[in-house]
Amino acid sequence: MKIIRFLSESGKTLYGAYSKRRPGTAEGIEKEPWSKNITGGGEEKIRKLLAPVAPVNILALGINYRKHGEETALSIPSEPILFLKATSSVTGPDHPIVLPAAGSDQVDYEAELALVIGKTAKNVTPAEAWDCIFGFTCANDVSARDWQFERQKGQWARGKSFDTFCPLGPWIVTKDEIDDPDDLAIRAVLNGRTVQESRTSEMIFNVRTIVSRLSRSMTLHPGTVILTGTPEGVGFARRPPVFLKPGDVIRVEIEKIGTLSNRVIAES
Repeated sequence: MKIIRFLSESGKTLYGAYSKRRPGTAEGIEKEPWSKNITGGGEEKIRKLLAPVAPVNILALGINYRKHGEETALSIPSEPILFLKATSSVTGPDHPIVLPAAGSDQVDYEAELALVIGKTAKNVTPAEAWDCIFGFTCANDVSARDWQFERQKGQWARGKSFDTFCPLGPWIVTKDEIDDPDDLAIRAVLNGRTVQESRTSEMIFNVRTIVSRLSRSMTLHPGTVILTGTPEGVGFARRPPVFLKPGDVIRVEIEKIGTLSNRVIAES
C-alpha cells in the first residue's frame, strides 16, 4: 500500500491510501496510518501532495556506504554515525529546495532510503526490528557543506537542518510490499544526469541493524523517520565540486518505492 499525506480539495491535511484505480484521489485515513484501529474517511481528491509523514524525530546516518566513506576520506565506522535533522527541515515532493539567505554556495544532494517507525522500539534486537517498521520512502539529505564542516566546526546538525533540507516522498510504501529493503537500486539524478547510483546492499549497517542499534540509545517512537545514509557521488566529493543552484531539478529514485523530485530556488 502507498500511504500519502496530502492537502485535500477542502483544505484539510490528511493521510490516505493512494488510489491506483482513481489517480488523483485517496481513501482518507482518520488517524496516523500506524495507529491501531484506523478507519477510512471516504474518498478525497488530492489538491497537493505533502511529505508523507510529519516526523516526531528525524535520525540520520553518516558514512553508511563504504564507497562514500572512501570518497570523503573518512574511516569506516564500527557503530552507526548518528546526527539529527530538525523536523522543520521537512518538505514534500515537487516542493522547492530553498537555498538559504543565510548563505551557502555549497548546498549538496544526498539520495537516501528512509524508513518510518510504526511501533515503539527500545532495545530491540535486529530480529525484532522489522516488526517496528511501518514502511519506506525516498529522502534527500540536503546539506550545506560549509556550515557542516567549517562554520559549525564539524557539528553537522545546522548545515543539515535549514528549512526544506529534508525532502521526503512521494509516499510511504508499506513494508509488506518491500521484500528486501537491503537490496534496492538507489540513485540521484541532477538535471537529467545520474550523479549517484548504487544499491542498498552496499550499506555498512543494514535496515534491521540500524533500528536495533539506534534503539539502544533512544526510544524510537511511531512517526520517527530514519535516513539510512547516502552512496558515493555526492557533489562536494567531485572534482570539480558540484553544488545545487537555482533552476536545478534533483530527483531521488529508489526501486519499488518511486521518485522524489524537487526544484531548487533561492530564498528571497
